[in-house]
Amino acid sequence: MEKRLLGKTNEKLSVIGFGGIVVMNETRKDSSEFVSKAISRGINYFDVAPQYGNAQEMMGPALKPYRKDVFLACKTLERSKKEAEKELNDSLKKLKTDYFDLYQLHEVTTLSEVKQILGPGGAMEAFEEARDKGLIRFIGFSAHTEEAALALMEQYDFSTILFPFNWSVWLKDGFGPQVLKKAREKNMGILALKALAKRSLEENEHPKWNKCWYAPVDDFEEASLCLRFTLSLPVTSAVSPSHAELLWWACDIADNFTPLSEDELAFLKKKSEDISTITRKLKN
Repeated sequence: MEKRLLGKTNEKLSVIGFGGIVVMNETRKDSSEFVSKAISRGINYFDVAPQYGNAQEMMGPALKPYRKDVFLACKTLERSKKEAEKELNDSLKKLKTDYFDLYQLHEVTTLSEVKQILGPGGAMEAFEEARDKGLIRFIGFSAHTEEAALALMEQYDFSTILFPFNWSVWLKDGFGPQVLKKAREKNMGILALKALAKRSLEENEHPKWNKCWYAPVDDFEEASLCLRFTLSLPVTSAVSPSHAELLWWACDIADNFTPLSEDELAFLKKKSEDISTITRKLKN
């Protein structure tokens, strides 16, 4: 699998990342098989968070035999120093590792969160102390709004950003271009969320994919176009959706990746016009 440079870190990551929800609520046997297969497919980037149910407990033992050869990223929703430090140490234990390659602020949405994180007693103090102790190598964030992402990049020198660089929200709502531009100006490692998201679930709609809070693209040819849209942007990697079946599709698409053509881009733009995108849900 193609690997791309992660900003100024000198790390090279697979263009598909293993999203931790893939192993959430799976058996230990299946979790180990998913991780082993991902490694064999060329994936070296694994991303997880405490909010993903029991994913940390499943990923830790499964990843242990490969730990020295992979780039492991984790996150926290905690915004204070004390609570972020506590959650970091808990995640290290559950994932059976001595350090994280990347530790991220998770799902930052509002400017008030940004102020708390970067202020006195904020989570950033815990992150920096952990980095000084060798518990984390790089500091990054994920954000669900452009407002929060831009504010964080203005106020701190992060190594990475994890953001919804997705075909429908980009083409229909114009959501993402200015964030990508800023991240490139700062030479950050750029990681993509929700590359295979298609639309918001309708009210009372029973999800076909029970670990997704949105409706993903679930036709392979359409999925190929949508993932290739994201990978045609100057991103390092796209984190897989929540189900193993979609992860293997992503691997297949990445193995045969070609940049999106102008005609294909026009086709996706027209297709996005009739879609109820996930932009509003991201901001809630």
